[in-house]
Amino acid sequence: MAETALTKTDTAAGAAQLVIKQDATHRPLDGTEKAAALLLALGPEFGKPIFEELDEIEIRQLSRSMVQIGPITQSMLDDVFVEFVTQVSSSGNLTGNADTTERLLLSFLPNDRVDSIMEEIRGPAGRNIWEKLSNVQEDVLASFLKNEYPQTVCVVLSKLSTSHASRVLASLPEELAMDVVQRMLAIEPVQKDILDKIEATLRTEFMSTLAHTKRRDSHEQMADIFNSFDRQTEARFLTTLEEISRESAERIKALMFTFDDLSGLESAAIQTLLQSVGKAELALALKGANEGTREFFLSNMSARASKMLKDDMEAMGPVRLRDVDEAQSQMVNTAKDLAAKGEIVIAKNSGDEEMIQ
Repeated sequence: MAETALTKTDTAAGAAQLVIKQDATHRPLDGTEKAAALLLALGPEFGKPIFEELDEIEIRQLSRSMVQIGPITQSMLDDVFVEFVTQVSSSGNLTGNADTTERLLLSFLPNDRVDSIMEEIRGPAGRNIWEKLSNVQEDVLASFLKNEYPQTVCVVLSKLSTSHASRVLASLPEELAMDVVQRMLAIEPVQKDILDKIEATLRTEFMSTLAHTKRRDSHEQMADIFNSFDRQTEARFLTTLEEISRESAERIKALMFTFDDLSGLESAAIQTLLQSVGKAELALALKGANEGTREFFLSNMSARASKMLKDDMEAMGPVRLRDVDEAQSQMVNTAKDLAAKGEIVIAKNSGDEEMIQ
């Protein structure tokens, strides 16, 4: 009996020593070591595609870690896999950029096709050549068109939005501009093969060059960033920027398209926008709007719809500023999407327009 008890005691002690030994080898890994362990476990077949997406510096860092990492227990490897799967499945974080996209395309498309696709992506936004041209600054487009045949200029301007076409026309030399005006007055439907040739010329001779040489205006880019801020962050950044450079701050404010700018939409455009947003989103957005903007929206609704919306806003009670900002941002994005489809026209009021007293 005493011998059996002793045996059990020895067995328990041995188990305790085994646990201590395992815990000693189960050491924490840093980020690079986790990546190295994961790639080692995947092996050549599944690890190769990942290595092909890494740059030279990343490959060297991982390779160095693989050499120095030492033994990895099954428990440590399990922890790495669990952490990896948990992070990917919960957040889905991926990083996409021009370089990774181009490398992926080159793995299954010929070089010239990839070059064509990437040139188009890096160029101005738009689903087709005409939408892209509408996002090119008028002076840049006019500089290219002034060397083209007047009839070609006529066709191009006829495909653009009237507001953008007017600015491009005003930037052309006067003699050419008047020639184009006369041709546009007498324009007839353009044959498809001719239109295809014009599109091809614009894509190869203008858009591809623009994609490589034309850098987006930094103030325009910063205006888009400021548009994505909540109002408190926006105010804080603009106030600070005004102290550093009032000129830059004013240029950014002039380029920003905000919720209040929606009050400049024409009646038909506001009706289209109202049909494209939900009632709850509209009520929340107007709950935090200034009085003028709120009245503008309400005045473009029927008396019954206006009263129901007011009742909805009152019934909401206090709302979070963050939620109001999000609703207003969604409405601005909806307006921009409608404009991109050609269903409405949006434009910021220019501060230098002449006023008639």
